[in-house]
Order: sequence, then structure tokens, then C-alpha cells
Amino acid sequence: MRFSVQTTMLFIVALLFFSCSGKNRGAKEFLSEARIAYEEGNYAFAKLKIDSIKLVFPKAFDEINAGFSLMQEVRLAENHRNILFCDSMLRVQYDALKAMLTKFDYIRDDRYQEFGEYFSKAYPHSTSLDRDGLRAGVREKGALFIESILSASNVKHNRVKVTAKDDTFAETGPVTADGMNYRFNTSARSYEIVRYIGDDASRLAQFIHTMQDQPLTVHFIGNRTVTTTLTRGAKRGIGESYELSTLLLSIEQLKLDKEKSEVLIRYLESRK
Repeated sequence: MRFSVQTTMLFIVALLFFSCSGKNRGAKEFLSEARIAYEEGNYAFAKLKIDSIKLVFPKAFDEINAGFSLMQEVRLAENHRNILFCDSMLRVQYDALKAMLTKFDYIRDDRYQEFGEYFSKAYPHSTSLDRDGLRAGVREKGALFIESILSASNVKHNRVKVTAKDDTFAETGPVTADGMNYRFNTSARSYEIVRYIGDDASRLAQFIHTMQDQPLTVHFIGNRTVTTTLTRGAKRGIGESYELSTLLLSIEQLKLDKEKSEVLIRYLESRK
């Protein structure tokens, strides 16, 4: 059977029409699924469907544009929900913080400190120079630090290692920075004090917090190594400081997440 040129052209046009119509139907289905997910609060799935429209149906311009508008609504709703979550968690964590701070003394020297520091009452800061060991403190924003205190003048230690009976341990790297490693004398004795921050402090504190029911030995490492047993009060103080630091850092992160959502909401609303 032979077909005329006119018949053949009509057949090709019909194929193209139905092909394009099928593709548009698929884009509309994606958009519909995205709207349903948005209304149900499933924002991640809604964004996935919207992003897929442009990838799978790059010529479905009406659906792509509609998806862009819907994406703005999804992002607004998502950030409003995030603010509600942050507010809810902050209320819980501020209550926990209020109870936890009863275990700490707040110390701030107005002459040179803009922010104060929290020290556990289990190992009072005022008596922490009375024996060799470790003490922990927490800055107001949650940064944890640990200080090694050694009443000696010739060890010149700049790092410590804490070991348990089963030979597990945690140790710091050497500290040489000015203001973090210092020595001074009193009428009674000489002292070496080294402050550990960041990962060094977190690593030590987490280990001591986990192992605080076991005997722990501190190794002061410098020109030679001096050891002492970590007292129960010191272990408890460091453990409590680790918990306080974790809580304060979580609060700061929630505040930051909330602020980011508020900024993004203002930006999205300005584009309406």
C-alpha cells in the first residue's frame, strides 16, 4: 500500500503531537505530585519532584515556571517549620541549661575578659592549684578547654596523655603558643600550666567523661614525663564541663539555624 506525501506528513505531525502531549502530561503529573507533597508537609519530596521536572521534561516550560513558583512556597514553609522546631528545642535546652548551671561557678575578670568562664563546683577553680592534675572550663558560648597544672619548674611539659588500666588512652598534641603555655612562681612553689582547646580538649574530655568511673593516670610530657592519678573530683568536673559544653554548643547551633531561616524567609518574601 502506497501513501501520498500529504498523508505521510500528516502522520508525522500526529506522532509529534501525541509525543509532546504525553511528555506534557508527565510534567503535569510531577507538578501535581509536588503540590500534594507540599500540602502534606513532605517538603523534601516536593523539592525532588520540582527539580525533576526540568531534568526529565526540559521543554515543559509552563510546568517548569509553575514549579519554580511552587518551590518558593515550599522553601518558605520549610523554613517556617524549622523556626518552630528550633524554638521548641531551645525551650527544652534552656530549661536543661538552667538546671545544669547550678553545678558551676561563673568566673570573669572585668579587667581583661569580655566573656566569663564556667568551672565545675566538683573541682573548684579556687583550689585547683593545690595539686597536680587537670581542670576544665567552658566559655560562655560553649567552647571547652582543659588545663594541665603541674607544680614544677623544670619539666616544661607541653602535652598530656591520660591512660586507663586497660591501656586505652587519649592524648593531646604539643602546645607552644604564647598565652596557652605559661609558667609562674608564687612564694610557695613554681607552676606550669598548659591550656588545650579544640579537638585536643574535646578528645581528652570525652575520654575522661566515658571512663570517669575507672582509675585514670595523667602523664605530663616535656623534658621528662611526670605522672599523677586524676582525682574523682577532677574526673567529675571534666565530665560535667564536657556535658555543659555540648549543651551550650547545641544551643548556639539552634540559634544559628533559626537565624538562617529567618534571613532566608525575608529574602524569599522580598521576591514575591
